[in-house]
Amino acid sequence: MERLVRFELLGQQFAFYTGAPEEEVDEILQMVESLVLENSSSEAPGSISVSKVAVLASLNMASRYVELKRDFETYKNDTETRLIRLTEQISGELADEKKTSER
Repeated sequence: MERLVRFELLGQQFAFYTGAPEEEVDEILQMVESLVLENSSSEAPGSISVSKVAVLASLNMASRYVELKRDFETYKNDTETRLIRLTEQISGELADEKKTSER
């Protein structure tokens, strides 16, 4: 069930509808707030526009997403390789046992 979520960021009010669980929305909002503060605190207060802070935060998030995606692909490929080796090893062991039992 969708619900309206309202929040304030950089002195501006925002609202959106979501069906995501409250804990997930809270985590997302905390991440966004943290990234916005991280990207706006490097300059003197008020010296960087809200739109630039939003773009910097978005780029930061996108960078983290791309890194996680790449890490996941590496993990997935490594896991598939290990599973193939394990399957081959088990198949070999079973074949050896079958030959031994047939003698």
